[in-house]
Amino acid sequence: MKRFYKEVAVTSEAGGWRVTLDRRGIRTARGAAQLVPTQALAEAMAQEWAEQGETIDPARFMLRDMADYAIDVVAAERGDVIATLLGYAETDTLCYRAEAGEPLLERQEAVWEPLLTAAEARWDVHFERIGGIIHRPQPAATIKRLETVLQAEGPFGLAALNTLTSLAASLVIGLAALAPDAEAEALWAAAELEGDWQAEQWGKDAEAEDRRARRLGAFASAMRFAALARG
Repeated sequence: MKRFYKEVAVTSEAGGWRVTLDRRGIRTARGAAQLVPTQALAEAMAQEWAEQGETIDPARFMLRDMADYAIDVVAAERGDVIATLLGYAETDTLCYRAEAGEPLLERQEAVWEPLLTAAEARWDVHFERIGGIIHRPQPAATIKRLETVLQAEGPFGLAALNTLTSLAASLVIGLAALAPDAEAEALWAAAELEGDWQAEQWGKDAEAEDRRARRLGAFASAMRFAALARG
């Protein structure tokens, strides 16, 4: 699609902030007014529009797409979104370790255990650690407590968590990424630990490295979206 606008701006409206193109307010993919909770987020989304070239590249609208998801999907299907996120807690990557005696286990315990113990301390929960890949249910009390944590998030926080958690295959990492002092590269290294380990053993693959970098970029964008939405 060719660029069809000249002026990009941000306006304050009842209920939030909105990007305008040639003074016309943007709507979501489903036609709702694209109102976001903070001026900072609106300005960052405006920058996505302003930085487009003569031909619009949809892949460069990461913030816009998450805002649309928050407004169009989370607001209407909040319970389903939370249920999906809790599914990641049931099978959280950080809980599934290599078998005892395997070299990978030491790396997993060094990187993953601090994240799990921090989550347990923060929310007063317990996660089962599993050796191998056979599924074992997490305690019902843990899932219930995490549901309460998710219920406290607004639609924009849940939209960010949807991206963070699905990319990392870990609700623990997703929630950790919402912390003000969270470091994207460190958390992504935890999410990619097993892939990185395999690359160390068998050599790096250019295609896999490119995919890792793109997914890290998406993860960092979701962290930024959450921070901007919180103000």
